[in-house]
Amino acid sequence: MVNDVFIHESSYVDEGVTLGRGTKVWHFCHIQKGAVLGENCSLGQNVNIGPNVKIGNGVRIQNNVSVYEGVEIEDNVFLGPSCVFTNVLMPRLDRPAQGKYERTLVREGASLGANCTIVCGHTIGRHAMVGAGAVVTKDVPDYVIVAGVPAKIIGKVDAV
Repeated sequence: MVNDVFIHESSYVDEGVTLGRGTKVWHFCHIQKGAVLGENCSLGQNVNIGPNVKIGNGVRIQNNVSVYEGVEIEDNVFLGPSCVFTNVLMPRLDRPAQGKYERTLVREGASLGANCTIVCGHTIGRHAMVGAGAVVTKDVPDYVIVAGVPAKIIGKVDAV
């Protein structure tokens, strides 16, 4: 453990990665070059963090989540098991994006449920909650609950 960072022996952390104090990286993870993770983050089993991704403090990422380049996660966010981010709106094998990624922002305190999908180019608002299995196809305002396919506002939440 260096600087109170724990990295399981089955995980890979590329050169040029910054991990904040108290961060834990569990089994079979890969954190790619240029990624920055804040303090006291937890990455569950089989998490992939793409190159140049920025993740704030106190972020909890559950098993089987990939956070691709173009996605930014602010402080105290929860990413449920197997939630999905995209970073290209119209992927084509014969026309690769090669660094032309849409930006996705997950604001402070948001919670994303298991198996939800966040289509790139959108913002998930502060303390918003995305229901399990939802498909987010547009911005989600602060302090709301969204669910369904496509995701629609079904309620409101408080900051605490």
